[in-house]
Amino acid sequence: MPEFVYVARNVKGERITGEMSAGNEREVISALSGRELFPVEVTEQKEVSGVHIRRRPNAQAMTNFYTQLASLLANGVPLMRSLEVLKQQSTSLVLREVIDDVALRIEDGASIGDAFARHPKVFNDIAVNMSRAGAEGGFLEDALERVGHFTEQQSELRGRTIGALIYPIVLFSVGTVIVAVLLTYFVPMFGEMFQTLRDQGKLPALTDALLNFSAFLRKYGFWVLLVVATLLVVLRVQLGHEKGRRFLDALKLKLPLFGKIVQNLAVARFCRVLGTLLGNGVPILKALEISRHATSNVILSETIEKATENITSGESLAAPLQKSGQFPQTVTEMISVAEESNTLDTVLVNIADGLENSTSRKLDLMVRMLEPLMLLVMAIIILLIVIALIMPIMNMGSAFV
Repeated sequence: MPEFVYVARNVKGERITGEMSAGNEREVISALSGRELFPVEVTEQKEVSGVHIRRRPNAQAMTNFYTQLASLLANGVPLMRSLEVLKQQSTSLVLREVIDDVALRIEDGASIGDAFARHPKVFNDIAVNMSRAGAEGGFLEDALERVGHFTEQQSELRGRTIGALIYPIVLFSVGTVIVAVLLTYFVPMFGEMFQTLRDQGKLPALTDALLNFSAFLRKYGFWVLLVVATLLVVLRVQLGHEKGRRFLDALKLKLPLFGKIVQNLAVARFCRVLGTLLGNGVPILKALEISRHATSNVILSETIEKATENITSGESLAAPLQKSGQFPQTVTEMISVAEESNTLDTVLVNIADGLENSTSRKLDLMVRMLEPLMLLVMAIIILLIVIALIMPIMNMGSAFV
């Protein structure tokens, strides 16, 4: 019997999650109703129809799928025919298999949102819920087009961020290798040359420290790398747990300089997802449940969850977000005004655009500052190594004069 994961709320409005074995989604909903729980989301845990997702289609492939499907539907091409055309055009084997399964589900009477929901590794919550809302409200083409636009924007933002960090990472890696080679192969060549000065106690302290450090790396370097690798594995495992991830997410927000960038990007993702969902007719409680996960930060997600509970009791969204201190004051002020003027969906998207643009400029500036700083640090380290090796040679030369 299939396993289902459900999200529901009790009579007090509290969020309840769990798993249940049932024949289909209707049985799960019926069982939850019998327990006085109101279903919010019911999802089957495993893939169906034997479609095994080996590798997710990239963001560009998904963007093309959404925009092309929206274009075909807007020009009067029937849904089944549109899916067949996109399946034939797709260069991704995984996406072709998924489209084929989606078409079969729709042919059996399922909605496009339900068919998408069968493949959570390919279609995220935003695509599923916006497709459902679009199909029910008669604006499926517009909903799919917005999903494609959103997917493209997030992909571009991720690409700009990664692209900005590539050069500093390469620079750091090359610098580390150069320094390691100098310390483990080049510096030891001077050890025997300076041994006489060391025995006489005339070896400069800087040179003596450099030779000792070089000898330590040559003797224990492998074990140091092994310990570091082990610590990284342990850290990765710990971060996979709730407490570890919570600690890391809290640390990200408190980092000097970078903490503000992490916060702004997370808030921007939340605002864009929430605004897009609300603009496509998704109820605000459902939209908040989906969009809070878009932050990819446990601390911010919990803040939004508390705000959702306030909305359930009839309060506004802006007030609890402002009290938390996790959202910029300008953002909460704009949300407050938007709630009063009933333009929350539009304002949220505008907030996301503004935050992403300003954060992108700050990130570019920090990267440009980071590059010369890393070059300066590398130059100082290499200069210290050179000075440590030249000082004894100069002392030896002066001794023969």
